[in-house]
Amino acid sequence: MPLLQDILILLGFSIVIVFVLQRLKLPSIIGFLLTGVIIGPYGLSLIKAVEQVETLSEVGVILLLFVIGMELSIKQLVSIKKTVFIGGFLQVGLTVGVAALVYNLLGNSWNESVFVGFLFSLSSTAIVLKTLQDRQEISAPHARNALAILIFQDIIVVPMMLVTPMIAGESSNVTMDILMLLVKSAIVVILTYISARFVVPRFMHAVAKTNSKELFLLVTITLCFAIAFLTAEIGLSLALGAFIAGLIISESEYSHQATSIILPFRELFTSFFFVSVGMLLNLSFFQNHIPIILVLVLIVLILKSSVAAIAVAILKYPTKTAILTGLSLFQVGEFAFILSKIGIKYNLLTPQTNQYFLSVSIVSMILTPFVIIFSENIAGKVLGVKKRLGLKRQLDSSNIEEVVKTDLENHLVIIGYGINGSNLAKAATASNIPFIVIETNAEIVKREKANGLPIIFGDATNDHILETVHLSRARAAVIAISGNVDTQNIIKNIRSISDSLYLVVRTRYVKEISELLALGADEVIPEEFETSIQIFEHILHNFLVPEGDIVQLIHKVRADNYQMFKGELKGPKTYRTSELADFNIKSLRMRSDSNKFLGKPLRELDLRAIYGINILAIKRKDEMLESVQPDEILKQGDIIYIQGDQSKVEEFHQLIN
Repeated sequence: MPLLQDILILLGFSIVIVFVLQRLKLPSIIGFLLTGVIIGPYGLSLIKAVEQVETLSEVGVILLLFVIGMELSIKQLVSIKKTVFIGGFLQVGLTVGVAALVYNLLGNSWNESVFVGFLFSLSSTAIVLKTLQDRQEISAPHARNALAILIFQDIIVVPMMLVTPMIAGESSNVTMDILMLLVKSAIVVILTYISARFVVPRFMHAVAKTNSKELFLLVTITLCFAIAFLTAEIGLSLALGAFIAGLIISESEYSHQATSIILPFRELFTSFFFVSVGMLLNLSFFQNHIPIILVLVLIVLILKSSVAAIAVAILKYPTKTAILTGLSLFQVGEFAFILSKIGIKYNLLTPQTNQYFLSVSIVSMILTPFVIIFSENIAGKVLGVKKRLGLKRQLDSSNIEEVVKTDLENHLVIIGYGINGSNLAKAATASNIPFIVIETNAEIVKREKANGLPIIFGDATNDHILETVHLSRARAAVIAISGNVDTQNIIKNIRSISDSLYLVVRTRYVKEISELLALGADEVIPEEFETSIQIFEHILHNFLVPEGDIVQLIHKVRADNYQMFKGELKGPKTYRTSELADFNIKSLRMRSDSNKFLGKPLRELDLRAIYGINILAIKRKDEMLESVQPDEILKQGDIIYIQGDQSKVEEFHQLIN
């Protein structure tokens, strides 16, 4: 069984290499790419079933895009439609133009130059999104821009394939093919909307009611592959179809469960994809031409990053967001490999040029995680150089209508309008607290301004933006953004303007608390521990710990800077809750309409003697029966509050469910 043997070799090498890189704190993607280089046909030649491994890798790309689609929604996708079509068109168009011009100046024909422009305009959806997900940046403005442009690239690659024969001078009815593709795409959009709104949510609800995990898994995976297959059949890419499938499921309330069961499969199969990419690198050619290849990689990095940044800047995003987006998209993508095969077929690409292309592409992919990791520092240095040269920094609020009242004072400044920022704005509105929001997402600003929200478009790392919202006259500020580097810079800027302002900062990780407090934050709220506190609070309630004791314990945890969660597992020295109640109370719903407990008086059921439980209360519709009499009859839909051992309660639950 050569395939099984190859998979064993692939996984074995991956484990060793990824383990070593993890100890060095390097991304796992690098390990998979290096594994492919080492065990591939140009390395140790340990893999024989190369085509089968490539097929498995396609499954990885499908599952990756499927999960990305489920984590978004059609509403969120619509909110970035401007970036998808305008930003994507500008990025692809400008990249094709610049690359074609450079290649033509090197003495090549225009048709070859345009085709090479096609190749270098495409970026790696799989590597970019996987890296951003691993860094938990997928919801950041630059990540959303990158996703939007990548979606456009996945769409435009099909017309590129159709146009390639025409560029090569082959006779083909390209116009009709493109028109048919547009018609098919319109049909896909309509069917996606109908499926997401009316069909799939009801179908998933029916599947979920069976309580079968196996069936739920099969249905989820079948939907993913079926939609991907159908889109591929009409001429679109498999990856785009998988993304659409994820979007469709995202509109149902079962998307989170679907994501959780797909994730293990995604991680396995995406590893095959990255390994298969590494296998393409011809080590002999790379070693013989390494200086030229590295120079080409540097040129590609600078040109593609700059072009993508310009495309995003034209959409009036902040300079820093544009730079971060450009750095995310500098590499050459996997779909370019497919396109290159068509170019070789029509003699638009010589074998030697193709080897240069493959080498530059794979090296750029290997470098991508590193570039994204250091992108914040790179962007900071670029902006610093701009400032030192005396160039006037673009004011991010210059293109918006004035929404800041000149007499605004004693107000709240909210920096970032994500989930935390929007919830805070709602609370401030309900409490009649004056506030103003600073946000870097142009679409959000436009939408919320139309709804009457006091919000301006700007980057709070810019001193002028903070002055625009009258920070010196504000009473408090909340930093509710994701990036730790940006958060640090904003704190420094705020403290350079006001030392007395009450400043609350949200962070993801507790390890960042000390540094943020040292920079000037008054309070730092770590998401990972606050979530733990909320979970523990519910558990304490379930164990019937007195309310006062719960409040006292949670206050102590926060006052001690979450030390309880940081140290070893041991009991508290200065605080202990009162003795826990030694009985168990649960609420159960009488779901079944045919169980033997319905329609009979409680005295006949004799639940205490037979099942070891006591019914304490019954909630029927909006009425609570706190004094349960022996003649009371249980009805379908009742919520019953029972007391008994956990095992007895669970046994009874199975009988009534």
